[in-house]
Amino acid sequence: REVEAFNQICSKFTCDMDLSSGKYYVNAKSIMGIFSLDLEMPLELMADTNDEAAIEEAFKEFLCS
Repeated sequence: REVEAFNQICSKFTCDMDLSSGKYYVNAKSIMGIFSLDLEMPLELMADTNDEAAIEEAFKEFLCS
């Protein structure tokens, strides 16, 4: 459910988004791509946008402190 919720948030943005785990990168808007990563490891989201505040707000439930 968390992957689906994450993917739906990504789909609301028009910018390119990549998700990485170690040396692997996938399109964050691809649910199959997300499932191909090791979801037990920390993931890093890279969004091609200048609106960092909007990204942080949209994904706040997924952020690590």
